[in-house]
Amino acid sequence: MNTFQQLGLEAELLQAITDLGFETPSEVQEKSIPILLEQEKDLVALAQTGTGKTAAFGFPMLQKIDIDSRTTQGLILSPTRELCMQITNEIKLYGKYCKGLNVVAIYGGASITDQARDVKKGAQIIVATPGRMKDMISRRLVDISKIEYAVLDEADEMLNMGFYEDITSILSHTPEDKNTWLFSATMPKEVSTIAKKFMRNPIEITVGNRNEGTDQVSHEYYLVNSRDRYQALKRLADANPDIFSVVFCRTKRDTQKVAEQLIDDGYNAGALHGDLSQNQRDLVMKSFRNNQIQMLVATDVAARGIDVEDITHVINYQLPDEIETYTHRSGRTGRAGKTGVSMVIVSKSEVRKIKSIERIIKKQFEKKDIPDGMEICQVQLMSLANKVHDTKINHEIDKYLNDINTLFEDTSKDELIKKFFSVEFTRFFNYYQKAKDLNAQAEHSSSKDSISDSDSTRFFINVGRKDGYDWMKLKDFLRELLELGKDDVFKVDVKDSFSFFNTETAIKQKVLDFFSDFKYNGRFVNVEITENKGGRDRNRGRGGKRNDFRKRSDDRKGSNRRSDSKQSGSGNRSERRSNNPSKSRRSEANFNSGNSGTSRPRRSRR
Repeated sequence: MNTFQQLGLEAELLQAITDLGFETPSEVQEKSIPILLEQEKDLVALAQTGTGKTAAFGFPMLQKIDIDSRTTQGLILSPTRELCMQITNEIKLYGKYCKGLNVVAIYGGASITDQARDVKKGAQIIVATPGRMKDMISRRLVDISKIEYAVLDEADEMLNMGFYEDITSILSHTPEDKNTWLFSATMPKEVSTIAKKFMRNPIEITVGNRNEGTDQVSHEYYLVNSRDRYQALKRLADANPDIFSVVFCRTKRDTQKVAEQLIDDGYNAGALHGDLSQNQRDLVMKSFRNNQIQMLVATDVAARGIDVEDITHVINYQLPDEIETYTHRSGRTGRAGKTGVSMVIVSKSEVRKIKSIERIIKKQFEKKDIPDGMEICQVQLMSLANKVHDTKINHEIDKYLNDINTLFEDTSKDELIKKFFSVEFTRFFNYYQKAKDLNAQAEHSSSKDSISDSDSTRFFINVGRKDGYDWMKLKDFLRELLELGKDDVFKVDVKDSFSFFNTETAIKQKVLDFFSDFKYNGRFVNVEITENKGGRDRNRGRGGKRNDFRKRSDDRKGSNRRSDSKQSGSGNRSERRSNNPSKSRRSEANFNSGNSGTSRPRRSRR
C-alpha cells in the first residue's frame, strides 16, 4: 500500500489528509489503520516517537465513532499536558470535515470547571492526562462508562512517570468490552504488564525492532572530564551555528542552571521543567516553536509531547537514569523523514552506558572529538560567509551607498572582505585562541566499572552492615539523598561498621557539603575522603584495620585532636573519628574546576 485511499478511510478523512499535505502513510499507519478499521480487536503498536502514531489511531477512531451521538465514545490518555493538547489539535484537524465533532482536552493547569463544561456539551472524544482525568472522574464531572475505544499513547512514558495506579483507576470505570489500543515507543516490563491486565489477546505490530532507534537519527558521543561538560556543550553549539536543539538534563535544578549559563553566555536558550508555571511553559514553547530559542534545555518529563519540526540536534548533557528513556530523547529529532543527530556528552565512568544504549536501540554510536578553537572559528567564519552570500539585497540601502563608498574608496576588495568578516571572526578567535583540549582519553580496561583515579573520588562513610545496609541498599540511600543518577555512585564496599563508595570527582564537593552536618534517624552520618582506590580489602579478619588509614597518626601530628567523648545517637563517635583520616585532607584535595577566567563574547542574536 502506498496511499491513504487504499487503507479504507472515508471521504471526509481523505479530504482532511489532502489539506494537511499527507501523501503516503508511514509504516505504523500502514500497519495499524486497516486492522483498527476492519476488526474490533485490542492492539499493541510499537513505533518510535515521530513516526505518525497519532494519525494511526486518530483516523480509525474518527471513522468508527457515531458523530451524531453526544456520548463520549473515545478516550485517549497521554502523559503530559503538551502532548494532550497536541493530540487534541491533530484529531480536530483530522476531523475538520466531520460535522458535529467535539474533541475535548482535559489536563492540569487549566480550569477544571471550563473543561467539565466542554465535556457536558457532548464530547465524542476526550484526550486527557491521567491525573486530571482521575480527578474529574472522582468528582463525577465525566462519564466514560460507555466508551468504545481507549487509547494509551506513549504508554511507556506514562508508566515511567508513575501513572500506573491512575491508569488502573481510570480504566476500571470503562466497559470491559471496549477496544484498547496501546501505542508505545518501547516495551519495558511495565507496559507488558498493563497490556496483559487490560487487553484481551491483542494484535501486536512493531515498526522496526522493539525499542530500536530510527534510521533517520545518527548517534554520537563525546568523552570529556566531568568538570568540562558545560564547556563541551558550548563548543558543540558553536561548531553547529544553525543548531536548533533540545538539551536534556536529569534534574530540574541542572536544567535551570544550564539554561541560565547559556543565556548569560549569549546563546538563545530557555529552560523547560516542572517548576515553571503553566504560563511560563507556554511562553517558552511558543518561543521555541518560533525559533526564538535555539537551545531548549529540558527535563525528560517536561519534554514529553514536544513535537516541533526541524529540530536538528538532541544533546544529552546528562544521560537519563533509565536507559530506555534515551529512545524518547533521540526521537525528538529526525522526524517526518528528515535527518537528525543525537549527541551524548559522557565522562569516563559513563562510557559503559553507551554500550547498553547500543544494545537497546540496535544502532552504533560514533565516538567524536570535541572540536578545538580554530575549528570552531573556521566553521563560524564560513557560516557567516554563506549567509552573506545568500542574503537578498534590500534596496533601501541604496540611498546610503554613496556615503559607504566614500568611506571605503581607499580600501581594496580583499581588504574590505577581511575587515567585514573580521568583525565576527575576531570574537571567536579571541575567545578560543588559547582554549584547551576538552577531550578525555578513554580507559582501556576490561572492568565494567573502569574509571581513572583522577576522575573519581573514594569516600568513607560510618555506616555498614550493622546498620542494615548491603551494597545495593547503601547505593540507593546515597543516590536518593544526593539526587544522583543510577550509575553516579559506584564501587560500593560495605563493611560491618563502615563502608566505602565512589563518585565522580566533579561532585566531590557536593557530597562533602551535604554530609558536613548531617543526621539520619538521630545519628550523625559522617563522610570523609579516603585514599583507598576501591580495590579489594586485603586486611579482612584483622580487626577491621585497613592500609589506607595507616597514615592517620602522621597526618594528625601537630594538629588539635577532636574530643573522643562525643556520642552520636546510637553510634559511638569516638569509634567513628578513630577510623577517619584527618579532615585537613578534605581541603587539600578540593576540586578546582579549572575554568578559564576569560569570558566568552556575547553571541549575536540569530
